[in-house]
Amino acid sequence: MTPRKLSVNDLDVQGARVFVRVDFNVPLREGEVADDARVRASLPTLKLILERGGRAILASHLGRPKGKVVPGLSLRPVALRLAAILARPVGMAPDCVGPAVVAQAGALRQGEALALENLRFHPGEEANDDAFSRSLASLADLYVNDAFGSAHRAHASVVGMTRHVRLAAGGLLLDREVEMLSRLREAPEKPYVAVLGGAKVSDKIDLIHHLISRVDSILIGGAMAYTFMMAGGTRVGASRVEAGLLEHARSILTRAKESGVRIRLPADHIVAVSPDPGAPSTVTAGPDIPDGLAGLDIGPETREIYAGEIGRARTVFWNGPLGLFEVSPYDEGTNAIARAMAGSGAFTVVGGGDSGAAVSRLGLAARFTHLSTGGGASLEFLSGVDLPGILALTDAPPGPGAGQASR
Repeated sequence: MTPRKLSVNDLDVQGARVFVRVDFNVPLREGEVADDARVRASLPTLKLILERGGRAILASHLGRPKGKVVPGLSLRPVALRLAAILARPVGMAPDCVGPAVVAQAGALRQGEALALENLRFHPGEEANDDAFSRSLASLADLYVNDAFGSAHRAHASVVGMTRHVRLAAGGLLLDREVEMLSRLREAPEKPYVAVLGGAKVSDKIDLIHHLISRVDSILIGGAMAYTFMMAGGTRVGASRVEAGLLEHARSILTRAKESGVRIRLPADHIVAVSPDPGAPSTVTAGPDIPDGLAGLDIGPETREIYAGEIGRARTVFWNGPLGLFEVSPYDEGTNAIARAMAGSGAFTVVGGGDSGAAVSRLGLAARFTHLSTGGGASLEFLSGVDLPGILALTDAPPGPGAGQASR
């Protein structure tokens, strides 16, 4: 088990320059923030630092500029949105390193915030370059990582710079992610049900192997279900299949059976010749899919079976849509799972990404125990991987609480 790490709550931030790695990788539309959920997720940590007299230096990546300056991926619109939400000014640096940025960071007063420009405008960020890491670290006295969604990346702002600061702590968002996901990884209350969807088996092989030793049942939907179905001898028509993973799928089915874990595959499907909106669709009479038709969602019988499993569970983890949920009516299976979990009374965790978006779109977020902000990071964490961004943080002193750490 990873030792307990320092939290921002343990730090004495008054008067300190605090480098806060946030996840402001938000969608932009016509130069403005289209969805500010990730910005709002950072507010508890930012407000704590500012209200305690810290000087916050905010850093994030945005998109994939591949080490070059891309004006359309500037964080300036995000800084403006944050300032509006906080109802206080947020400065905007012209870069994330360099003399001008050092001067701006040094001029910050207590309770003020400065946003740095996109970290990925520099190739040193993703390369975890030590010189770039040192430059970032020179801006601050303390380091706080509140970007759980990037904690599985060994990048300069996540790992490298922690070697060049005296104390590196987790933010409140990261702390909660670790707390909630650790309950799944270490001591889940039984019965424990995992719901897995999405397009690719390849994205979840390690996770499934890890889950088999912990869960009572795994409910599979989405395109990944058709690879498992073909591996088990069921006809899948023109459905998407990862042919190179059929043997992997067979081995997973065999191991689950030997371990007494139920892997549920769809009992019926919504199928069509084409996924195009308006194309006619039908419900299959059973698990087999006729030639020429592709499975696009789990059928009504499957929804009922899966909802029953969820209703009997004490712990439920969900990652990945159960069908082509971007296109109506193929979102009905995903919506049914969201509603079943919301009404289950169980400890419910959604592993970010599309499934989290579906929950939010239905207005059900408040009825879930936890919606993770890190899709890839949550999957790696639940696969048993110790995330480099968490390992890099300073170990907390032994005992029930670390107390206020000195600068």
